[in-house]
Amino acid sequence: MNSEIGPQEKIIRIAGSITVDELAGALGLSVTALIGELFKNGIVATINQRLDFETAQIMIDELGLKNVRLERKNTAAKLTDENRRELSKDAVVRPPVVAVMGHVDHGKTTLLDNLLKKKTVDTEAGGITQHISAYQMEYDDRKITFLDTPGHEAFAAIRQHGAMLTDIVVIVVAADDGVKPQTIEAIKFAQGANAKIIVAINKIDREGADVERTKAGLAEHGLMPEAWGGDIIMLPVSAKTGEGLDKLLESILLVADIEELKADVEIPAEGLVIESHMETGKGSVVNLLVTGGELKVGEFVVAGSSYGKIRTMVDFQGKPKGKAGPSAPVTVTGFKDLPNFGDKFLEYADEKSARKAALLNAQGIASEAASANVTSTDLLRMMNVVDNSKVFNVIIKGDVLGSVTSVVDSLKMIDTKGEVTLNIVATGVGDVTENDVYMAAGDNTVIYGFNVSVPTNIAKLAARDGVEVRNYRIIYELLDDARSSMEDLLDEEIVETELGHMEVMGVFRITKTELIAGGKVKDGRAEVGSLVRVKRKEEELGEAKVQSLEKEHIEAKELIENEIGGLAMQTEKKINLEKGDILEFFRRETRKRKLGE
Repeated sequence: MNSEIGPQEKIIRIAGSITVDELAGALGLSVTALIGELFKNGIVATINQRLDFETAQIMIDELGLKNVRLERKNTAAKLTDENRRELSKDAVVRPPVVAVMGHVDHGKTTLLDNLLKKKTVDTEAGGITQHISAYQMEYDDRKITFLDTPGHEAFAAIRQHGAMLTDIVVIVVAADDGVKPQTIEAIKFAQGANAKIIVAINKIDREGADVERTKAGLAEHGLMPEAWGGDIIMLPVSAKTGEGLDKLLESILLVADIEELKADVEIPAEGLVIESHMETGKGSVVNLLVTGGELKVGEFVVAGSSYGKIRTMVDFQGKPKGKAGPSAPVTVTGFKDLPNFGDKFLEYADEKSARKAALLNAQGIASEAASANVTSTDLLRMMNVVDNSKVFNVIIKGDVLGSVTSVVDSLKMIDTKGEVTLNIVATGVGDVTENDVYMAAGDNTVIYGFNVSVPTNIAKLAARDGVEVRNYRIIYELLDDARSSMEDLLDEEIVETELGHMEVMGVFRITKTELIAGGKVKDGRAEVGSLVRVKRKEEELGEAKVQSLEKEHIEAKELIENEIGGLAMQTEKKINLEKGDILEFFRRETRKRKLGE
């Protein structure tokens, strides 16, 4: 945490969370005063209690500190540096790890298919990559590891992890479509991860392809082509025909040589968890990327709070491997529990030391969670801001941890402007279970499944208990469903539409519940069934409803501008209508609101 003071405002930058003591110091308040303010809002806090970003912002607002601005500190580069070990003099050259990123439908998975001579696009739901996939190929007798990262904005969390694992990022941009929001996002991720960038300008075989215009669009976002005096390699390619792909591979190896990518081999194996899920008969199946040492079958490894002995190991093609060196992607079995997506793994000498390390990690994770237990949702609930009738309870089940992470992050990004609270009751990997249904019963909780199955007996149990299980294979549809469900919780909005005005020229009858008059429409129109405000100068005398209209003694549905006619109106109370009064015609309707409105 750090802060800086400008001439008019103080900016406080925090990374994720901040202690009460740190926030009080940054605000120039006594710790006692801040603890007292928290107590007023229902929070019993200690000096070392951690507050998340949103809670800190709420407290600043509650204190009325208009000259204080809170900003999130970007820690992406720092995390990357922490994940990279200081190399010894014995380090050896390793293959580059290349993440392929870009806007959805710009052809990055097709490009990889052509490079690897494999077919994956048709197997993806909706033709969109749903998980990080890792592959390794040989070119010019050298290995290159590729990570295919999802392209839709809903998978931003997965894609950011992809950038963090990466030496080089190939950003795929369609020459006929240009720079798009996810292109810009990929650029930011690559820069935040300190990765080298190569741009593949794809679809040059398409009508409307314009390579120079695409380069100009990229230059506007800080990527200056080599041909224009910059340092970014930009190559025209066609994933469909294969044109330019050799040049792309040569450029990747050239950048790898310049960067002198190396890793230590004579150390305990280490790396990162790319993906994990459960499989019947295999237990936990975990995709790993080795970053150092050599991982061998039979070794004990720890990832976060999970540990195990490597029982089987296969490469991305499913071929058995006895060992895997730096930059190799492998799939292993043997973990006793599912490690988390993005966890660092380390090799240990024996089961006892592995189990101890996993236990210590678990305690550390639990301690960290406990020390940051005051969240904005908690605080809002304590301040009685959250209406229990506007809480959307969900349980998320996904095929792999990366999917669960992405769905949860994407749901949290739906802007409800604080009117609906998203409450994630539980998450998990694997098919929907009996326990999920029991957890959801009686609390209006929806179970969302993503790329999982709902066994027939579970579906029957859910139907019996009135639990909704909504299963999806495409994340757009899941998010649209959640957004619609949250909109259903919003109060309906009353909308008024102005129709026109009439000046009263004569009054024929006034009773307690009826008015009959004649006049001229000044603008717009008068309609049968419309509502009327009766106005005398600035004063509003009351409201009525048009029962019937007449034009030249003939019944009419409407009168338009400059037409003269008569009208009968129904009222709830007597209105003493006079010549010269103005009748304001309008419709009043209730409308279902949209989130963010």
